[in-house]
Amino acid sequence: MASKFVLDLAERAGWTGAEAALGLVVVDLANVPVWWAAPVALVAASAKSWVAKHLGRKGTASTLPAERDPASGAIA
Repeated sequence: MASKFVLDLAERAGWTGAEAALGLVVVDLANVPVWWAAPVALVAASAKSWVAKHLGRKGTASTLPAERDPASGAIA
């Protein structure tokens, strides 16, 4: 597998895990039903993408550096 693909895969999987964990922590602290974790994770994912769009690689929701982001060009 190409190294840029592996980095992109790891970034996406890592952020998904972090957003899911955040959703579970929030619903546990708020003492609400666990199904609320999904909407909380959705809000976290949307917020991460918005921040990454403005602070990360322009025009993408990636937090990878431009030289490692597959959206920057051909995957090695």
